[in-house]
Amino acid sequence: MILSDKRILEEIDRGSIIIEPFRRECLGTNSYDVHLGKYLATYKDRVLDAKKHNEIVHFEIPKTGFVLEPNTLYLGVTLEYTETHNHVPFLEGKSSTGRLGIDIHATAGKGDVGFCNTWTLEISVAQPVRVYAGMPIGQLIYFKVEGDIETRYNTKGNAKYNNKTTRPVESMMWKNEF
Repeated sequence: MILSDKRILEEIDRGSIIIEPFRRECLGTNSYDVHLGKYLATYKDRVLDAKKHNEIVHFEIPKTGFVLEPNTLYLGVTLEYTETHNHVPFLEGKSSTGRLGIDIHATAGKGDVGFCNTWTLEISVAQPVRVYAGMPIGQLIYFKVEGDIETRYNTKGNAKYNNKTTRPVESMMWKNEF
């Protein structure tokens, strides 16, 4: 089940969902709107290798915006820091961003119970589009968990994305053994 607006507010009051900064006007009927942070990143190399650490270059979005180009993967970050202790958070694009041809995640729309951080966005575009820091970029929805949780993400020793950040984070696939 997806949490309603009233239920999201109750969970925020309980401290099981944390959204910083929280703005009441961003709460939808069953979601919370998140915004593009001021940093983007691109990979240094055009060809990426899943077994190697692929480095990224961070840059700040100017006040005049930044034009995203097709055929380039941009890593963005949400302005909002979130914690979700008893629910499964899902990050989805907003219809308004989709109608501009912006995809905000390639595959990583689901968070884990215990995820405590900003969200790195895997941004691609269908055609050139100018984006701005602070613009609405996606929405979080929260699902109820069935059953007890043995290990929350923020307590896993091998969790790759636990370090608090305000900048996009590159793939850590290279840390896996395969």
